[in-house]
Amino acid sequence: MEQKKITQGDLVSMFLRSNLQQASFNFERIHGLGFCYDMIPAIKRLYPLKEDQVAALKRHLVFFNTTPAVCGPVIGVTVAMEEARANGAAIDDGAINGIKVGLMGPLAGVGDPLVWGTLRPITAALGASLALSGNILGPLLFFFIFNAVRLAMKWYGLQLGFRKGVNIVSDMGGNLLQKLTEGASILGLFVMGVLVTKWTTINVPLVVSQTPGADGSTVTMTVQNILDQLCPGLLALGLTLLMVRLLNKKVNPVWLIFALFGLGIIGNALGFLS
Repeated sequence: MEQKKITQGDLVSMFLRSNLQQASFNFERIHGLGFCYDMIPAIKRLYPLKEDQVAALKRHLVFFNTTPAVCGPVIGVTVAMEEARANGAAIDDGAINGIKVGLMGPLAGVGDPLVWGTLRPITAALGASLALSGNILGPLLFFFIFNAVRLAMKWYGLQLGFRKGVNIVSDMGGNLLQKLTEGASILGLFVMGVLVTKWTTINVPLVVSQTPGADGSTVTMTVQNILDQLCPGLLALGLTLLMVRLLNKKVNPVWLIFALFGLGIIGNALGFLS
């Protein structure tokens, strides 16, 4: 029997399709229909008979949910299993769907903090820094860097999954995903911490003392001068940590935003903030 092989063109087609995976998002099967759409090029390549194609499509209409940017390995492994099945391997529907279910949870566990909790905030922060200075490259930088990394993760993940097949499950052992998640979280917190001093500005202009200078001018010492000598950015850090604590206590972020607006307006009007 002639061996049925997935081509590089099929993998490219599935990669392109995977970018539309959430277009059919629904609360019954989440990305299930999108995953089935991703698999169509492989199904057409491996199963020439219409009834086999229909059976394969139904096989991939089940519930599926993981971070879209890291769905590549799941697609790759599934395609490898479908290829083996089409060539006579004893692989049933349960085995194929079982590997999908087994991978989508751990990958979502690393994908969410890596993509939404680290990559997006860092690239958005870099872009916003430029945008605040009036540089049009700000939003463009965010768009291109974020999507370049996202697409690279998706493409190389698909290639890795297809090449490794079911062996990728053992490769993900040894707390590898947990270590990757922790590392990404630490990096994200480090970058956001650096940006606190750049983006958060608090000035307390209350005058503590006024003394004559050597040249006859008056030297004014404010509360802000004293705080800056102790630790520059101390108030900004304190305010940021307070907001984080309140958010952890499930305080509504919208109310916190209005509270900050109110504090700034009242503080400026009364003269203790500027």
